[in-house]
Formats: sequence, C-alpha cells, structure tokens
Amino acid sequence: MTFRAHILGAAAGGGLPQWNCGCENCNLARRGDIPAQTQSSVAFTANDRDWAILNASPDIRDQLARTPALHPTDLRRLPLQSVLLTNGDIDHIAGLLTLREQQPFTLFATADIHQTLADNPIFAALNPAFVTRRIIALGESVEIASGLTATLFAVPGKVPLYLEGATVQTDLMGEQTVGVRLQADGKDAYYIPGCAAFPADLADRLHGAAAVFFDGTLWQDDEMVTAGLSLKTGKRMGHMSMSGPDGSMAAFDGLDVGRRIYVHMNNTNPVLRPTSDQRRIAEDAGWTIGQDGMEITL
Repeated sequence: MTFRAHILGAAAGGGLPQWNCGCENCNLARRGDIPAQTQSSVAFTANDRDWAILNASPDIRDQLARTPALHPTDLRRLPLQSVLLTNGDIDHIAGLLTLREQQPFTLFATADIHQTLADNPIFAALNPAFVTRRIIALGESVEIASGLTATLFAVPGKVPLYLEGATVQTDLMGEQTVGVRLQADGKDAYYIPGCAAFPADLADRLHGAAAVFFDGTLWQDDEMVTAGLSLKTGKRMGHMSMSGPDGSMAAFDGLDVGRRIYVHMNNTNPVLRPTSDQRRIAEDAGWTIGQDGMEITL
C-alpha cells in the first residue's frame, strides 16, 4: 500500500493571483515571479489507484487536468471514488458543479453541510444516478477510497460567509467546520484547512500523526487590514494565524507530528514568496509551505 497525498490547490478562496487583487503577491504571481496557486483541495490515495478528493475547489477542472494520476481511465470515468467536504464555503463546494458529468462517486459530508447543499437547487445538477450523498456523523469512521478511512471531528469555526447573520460566532463547535483524520497502512494523517482556535483536545488528537495539513490562511491576524484589502481580521474570518503567541506555529511547537504542511493560504500571505523572511521562519519551525502539485508520501 502507498498512503499518499497530492495537493491539488494550496490557496484559500480566490487563489493566487486573485482575479481582482493588486496586492504584492498577486502581481508577483501574474508576472511569474512566484508560483501561482489554485484554490484549496487535497487528494488522498491508499493504493496509488483509487482516490478521494477533500473539498471540491472551483478550480477542480484545471487541477484534475494537471494531475495524471486522476486522468480518465475510461470514456466517462476517472479513478475518483469520493469527494469529502469539510465545510460549506464556496471555495470548497463550487467545484461540485464541474463534477456533474456522469462521473460516479460518493459525496461525503456532515448532515449540516449536506443540508446546505440541499437548500441550494443548483446542486441538484449532481445526478443521484451517479452521485451518492452520504452523511457522516462526527466520530464515525468510513472508507472513502479503497483502504482509506476517514473520521470527522469538530474544530472551531463559523458558518459560510453567505449564511452569516447580523451576529457571527467564529468559534462554533459542530458540523459546519470539521477536520478529517485519514488512516491507511497503519498511519494517520489529518486535514484541517479551516480552524479558528487550537483547543487542548485538538493537540491531544494530533499527537503521533504522520502528517497534518493545516489552515495557513494568514501570517498575522490583521494582515488583510494592514494591506488595505479588507476590514476583517483572520479571527473574524474564522482562521488562526501562523505567527504570534496564539498562532498555529506556537500551537504545534513541541507537538509530536511527523510532517506539518500549511494549506489554504490567502493571497496576501508572505510565506507564498519563497524568499520572504516569513517563509524562512515557518520552514525553520518545521513547516512545509504547500503548493499546487506537491505530493507527500506517508
């Protein structure tokens, strides 16, 4: 067996460059001075043959085209057994509309996330003759591809932007934002692309993991505010920052984890520049900065 992860998209919503953003990173990516990145998605396999995709990015068509292991093996079939969703954010569900064209797969998500899809009639384009919708309860272990088991657990987060009301709670614990434990070949990996805080029980859960793919949205909480791009902090958006005493680097310091890989990075994040001081600090702390096409064998 080969337990392997392939990062289809390493960026947060909007990608790099974002279509309407003139920040430093986006301009560098447009010129080809730093690598462009598509929106958040990772594919996993336990046997180099059958795959599960975690989160269906709006960029999934191009991501699949650039990934030979996921090219079609028949007239209307590629080696995709399932898609699993970790929340209802647009950058994680919009790609489902691309996957509507007679490809059989199982769509796994919590009851709350499935309800979000059911409430929007456009997702009826997923023909039930080909796409089976399967609810996963928190704590339930299911096989999402041959030899690959997933277990969902709640992490602090919030509802998707388009479901926000006048008051927004950013540390909800429930079915709207989940992490995924992936098990194959006697090893554990975790995929947590959105996380607003790092409670003690999360640290306990991750202890001993072969790899953790973790929320790398912002370097610092006021990053987008300082750049003049938004009035929202990272905390307001439901994401931890990498740096600072309450950031993810500090949270993981001393934690027994084999590989630490940042995913879901916002276009403003300076770690996306390979020569930045922030990139060096993160790498010196033991982190890999994920990028499109990167493969991790566990």
